[in-house]
Amino acid sequence: MRYEGMIYRPPGEWKSYLLQCTIGCSNNSCTFCSMYKDKQFRVRPLDDILEDIEMARKAYGSKINRVFLCDGDAIIMKQDQLLTILEKLYRTFPHLEKVTTYAGPKSTMTKTPAQLNELREAGLGRAYLGVETGDNELLAKVKKGATAEEILEAALLLKDCGFDLWTMIILGLAGPGAPSCQHAIATAELMNKMVPQHLSALTYMCEPGTPMYRDVQQGTFQLLNPREVLEETRLLLANIHEGPIHFTSNHASNYLSFNDTIPDKTPGMLAKIDSALSGETKIRSEWSRGL
Repeated sequence: MRYEGMIYRPPGEWKSYLLQCTIGCSNNSCTFCSMYKDKQFRVRPLDDILEDIEMARKAYGSKINRVFLCDGDAIIMKQDQLLTILEKLYRTFPHLEKVTTYAGPKSTMTKTPAQLNELREAGLGRAYLGVETGDNELLAKVKKGATAEEILEAALLLKDCGFDLWTMIILGLAGPGAPSCQHAIATAELMNKMVPQHLSALTYMCEPGTPMYRDVQQGTFQLLNPREVLEETRLLLANIHEGPIHFTSNHASNYLSFNDTIPDKTPGMLAKIDSALSGETKIRSEWSRGL
């Protein structure tokens, strides 16, 4: 398959055929992120994308049942282009069950409800939305390019149009102390308003070459220690009351793994955190963590 630069996908898309529709990320300014820094954002020519689908057919035959549209924000593409790609995918792969994509908040809001409904009916079933935090002060600090209100508006629009909404947040993004508490509480409040079908929590790990990495090296940003991450996770979960929300923290960056449902299984998750805080339950060692 033809790809430009490093390709990224959500962990759950590890079995998916990765179809590169855009190059890079339309925002690409987040201070914590090292993805797509070697790329200038642009939409690939439609003919090239359609040729790639034919290449995949020749390589995999009819075996493909999931496709992820990458890079960071395929939903920004023109409506007719996306519809053409979806039609081609479902026509080419008779066993195709699902097509998914990352969705930026601002990019999502360029689509009308009618357009998003049209994409959903054409087979774009799941949207991955990077929320990071519900704290507006922190969103501005990390240069997310959207406010919590804008992220909520985009999320509710996707849900209203029938998308399976998978959101991601980053534990430890605010640093220790009061900012950690503010991050956890504000994110929980946002989740109570949004109630996504899925919520995944990753834990911040500084990546070389990013502004936050330089802050860590210069001592102007302090990473959370394992106990502080667990305490932040506990505060987050204890304050999310709406649901059901499928909650996961089984990414390699996390100290403690969860794959459960909020709020029904929240007491059990809190008990597991308490057990880890007391030392009874083991957490992931530093050497085994990664992005």
